[in-house]
Amino acid sequence: GHTVVMGRKTWDSLPRKPLPGRINVVVTRQKDWQAEGAVVANSLGQATAGTSGTVMVIGGAEIYERALPLASRIELTEIHKDFDGDARFVLDRTGWHETLREEHVTPDGLRYSYVTLTR
Repeated sequence: GHTVVMGRKTWDSLPRKPLPGRINVVVTRQKDWQAEGAVVANSLGQATAGTSGTVMVIGGAEIYERALPLASRIELTEIHKDFDGDARFVLDRTGWHETLREEHVTPDGLRYSYVTLTR
């Protein structure tokens, strides 16, 4: 039952809305925008105001950049393959410590790692 915070484009990309079993908060600059099953906020500060417990920021890139200074932990999936695309999240790991790394391979051979970083 954690709170998940995301940008509007991330919300739009979800195949199933809202994400079940958690509070969904969508951040958008569009003042009158609404999303069934989600709380709408106009800033990251508004999105996290009054929350208790863990808040998970799940994208997109602009929300990540704004939330990063507030984060004490990052749960990161590293996919060990190059893909064509127009979105990148480059993380400066200065000040972060890797506390967990789990290596995985999908049935079709794609290698990836779950990584936990803390500060």
